[in-house]
Amino acid sequence: MSEVRNRGKLDEHDDNVVDSDEPLHNSLTKKRSSSLSLLTIDTKPLAPPNEADIEKFTSDKYHFSMIRNLHMADFITMLNGFSGFYSIISCLRFTLTGRPHYVQRAHFFIILGMCFDFLDGRVARLRNRSSLMGQELDSLADLVSFGVAPASIAFSLGIQTTLDVFVLSFFVLCGIARLARFNVTVGQLPKDVKGKSKYFEGFPMPTTLVLVFGMAYLVSKNYIFDALPLGIVRGGQVFEFHPIVLTFFVHGCGMISKSLKIPKP
Repeated sequence: MSEVRNRGKLDEHDDNVVDSDEPLHNSLTKKRSSSLSLLTIDTKPLAPPNEADIEKFTSDKYHFSMIRNLHMADFITMLNGFSGFYSIISCLRFTLTGRPHYVQRAHFFIILGMCFDFLDGRVARLRNRSSLMGQELDSLADLVSFGVAPASIAFSLGIQTTLDVFVLSFFVLCGIARLARFNVTVGQLPKDVKGKSKYFEGFPMPTTLVLVFGMAYLVSKNYIFDALPLGIVRGGQVFEFHPIVLTFFVHGCGMISKSLKIPKP
């Protein structure tokens, strides 16, 4: 999550290599500590990218520099983006075939994207070196997985009137604005003694999982299309809409709120 940590990547030290001069039990202890660090919520800032990293990205001397300079955590972030895109494709397959397992798959891939979103930060800290593109990649992947994909699921379940689509578009645009604001203001947010931001400004993008789980419940109960809760207002008339879409409107407002400050764990 770009809101939860500064990204960091590779380190010269390989945690799987045992120093022949070091006692075996000390080496094993270090390995276990490295493995456990994947599960920690340590969010202290890492050192910024060094000049060599910047040179590799900006110089014309290097072939295939984009791929060669990506860090392990960057590839994991891209798996988050892939999961979001595959969720959208699953929504399209559901609208074409009506087979419910496709929309169930769409929910699954968003949750899988959340797992990758958590894991990339842990890997970054395990390797203890920051990535030049980490924060930007993370925001773009989050937009796909936690912005566009949930809106696509909502549309595929029957929230499809013109006014519905405008509200879903508003929700996605709020996600874009929220992530852009984070990228430009993260350095100015108040920090604690460890250098971690004290709070989120507005709802973080991954909180849209609340909407995803809600829609998964509707699918499990077959409350979709004409059976959507609260029905439709002004059905067959101008400005018809499904009241349930207002949950996306409220959540979008929460994402762009500046007065809403949520303490970080």
